[in-house]
Amino acid sequence: MSAILERWNTAAEYFSLMVSRPTPLQYAALCYRKSGHSFEVLLITSRGSGRWILPKGWAIKNTSDFGTAAVEAFEEAGVIGRIGASPLGTYEFHKWMRGGLPVRCTVQVYPLEVEELEDDFPEKDQRQRHWFKIEDAAEKVDEPQLQTMIREFCP
Repeated sequence: MSAILERWNTAAEYFSLMVSRPTPLQYAALCYRKSGHSFEVLLITSRGSGRWILPKGWAIKNTSDFGTAAVEAFEEAGVIGRIGASPLGTYEFHKWMRGGLPVRCTVQVYPLEVEELEDDFPEKDQRQRHWFKIEDAAEKVDEPQLQTMIREFCP
């Protein structure tokens, strides 16, 4: 499977250069809380594969980038809290579209200090959520850039 994905990535990069379209951008919230003398990160499962991810989504019209991240955190994880206006950074991943083709997306990540977790939220029946220690959260996500971002996170 990795050889196929590697070949696909090469072809996709070539095609991307030919078409010159910008990489699609999503906005995510790195949801965290203080736990004793350290911090924990909240991860959720994706709807498709069940992988551990951050709450994220596409831009919302008339909403700031960090506002979009906060809305996605509530819709996907029931998070209410204080979102930072400055991004922590970005990471890239391949989003599998309905036609079965992967699209490389860039995700801009904002810190969100969790003040409350609602039990009733729009995607509660579609996802699981779990608190992880920072190092454990970094190991649970697949994207190397996101792993580094989580490991280096220091609110």
